[in-house]
Amino acid sequence: MLGMMLDKIKDFVVYDADREFYAKLFPGSVGRKDLMRLRKMRSSDLPGVMTIERANYQFPWGEDIFRDCFRANYSCWVCEEQDAVLGYCILAMGVDEAHVLNICVAPDEQGQGIGRKMLENLIEEARGRAETMFLEVRPSNTVALALYQNMGFNEIGIRKGYYPAENGREDAIMLALQVF
Repeated sequence: MLGMMLDKIKDFVVYDADREFYAKLFPGSVGRKDLMRLRKMRSSDLPGVMTIERANYQFPWGEDIFRDCFRANYSCWVCEEQDAVLGYCILAMGVDEAHVLNICVAPDEQGQGIGRKMLENLIEEARGRAETMFLEVRPSNTVALALYQNMGFNEIGIRKGYYPAENGREDAIMLALQVF
């Protein structure tokens, strides 16, 4: 019974309180990335999530899409530091497969390991529950593409005209990672 309760707590917040303790006791001993909390997204996070979404995408998701993700019981996470949302990610689970639907970091926080931290969390969440994890990325998003390839994702195809773009449509590169 206690183990199940601890699993539920861990499912809600992925964070090591010891790191925060050591960071306070020995400033500089723990990196910023280690102090960032990953936790399940709540509807109260949507204003911050929407700010990040709109800042990153010319054609952002609407709040209704995020609410649909909650209703569909997708795995929705935020990465925060001192109660400020720095990024978010959403994972859909199906029969033997997981699909990264969205992963996004605030523009002024990019390049600091937040996207990697969130992706690592999604991979761990899928491990044991899926054989393969899939995602799509714009070819023009070279930073994200490099991260995914560095994390072991391999190109498996192209979806023609998948994304809306300023001058029509942009293809999506389809990537997959074996997670079993």
